[in-house]
Amino acid sequence: MPIHGSLFQDFKEEQSSDQFSLQNKKLLKIQMGHGPVMARTGSMVAYQGDVRFENKGSGGVGKFLKQAATGEGVKMMTCSGQGELFVANEAQDIQVIYLENDMISVNGNNILAFSASIDWDIHRIQARGAAMTGGLYNVSLRGTGYVAVTTKGEPVALDVSGGNTFVDPQAAVLWTAGTRMDVRVDTGGIGSLVRGGTGETFQMAFSGNGHVVVQ
Repeated sequence: MPIHGSLFQDFKEEQSSDQFSLQNKKLLKIQMGHGPVMARTGSMVAYQGDVRFENKGSGGVGKFLKQAATGEGVKMMTCSGQGELFVANEAQDIQVIYLENDMISVNGNNILAFSASIDWDIHRIQARGAAMTGGLYNVSLRGTGYVAVTTKGEPVALDVSGGNTFVDPQAAVLWTAGTRMDVRVDTGGIGSLVRGGTGETFQMAFSGNGHVVVQ
């Protein structure tokens, strides 16, 4: 018997020759013919063709030592081969960026995938005189190629050149080169319970010339 309904027409695969393209807001399509990519471990949804996966852990000896010292980090896998790879992370929205000899700093929780041509490193953001509860790990991405990050819904890109911009650490997705970031510790007691905290809140203070993306 024939299948009725518009499922196969409304949600058919979108065609694109770009290395990274959105299949929809929550699913990224990667053309593997452009070269290897780094993707978040466990993000593979499907692939067509011959795609191979190599678990890099936190990637390289230096990055592994950083992860081992803290017990946390950003787990990535190298994807290579031919065909098409589809990746996603917990039905979050996906934002695609193309870097051209540029740099961004991305919250490790928001990394989805990036071209293998881009250099990356993990660093921990710390408050002056106090350890940030739970830690905050950012990934520096530098070079030329595609980057895909995830956001909880649609993000907002704030221009920080107009003055100091303060962001909750869990809301900061990424910031661009030229942006200065410091961590502000507010110990103002009960008056500081901005988001149901404990009386001691950490805020990321941005200034300079650039943008910070929040979710």
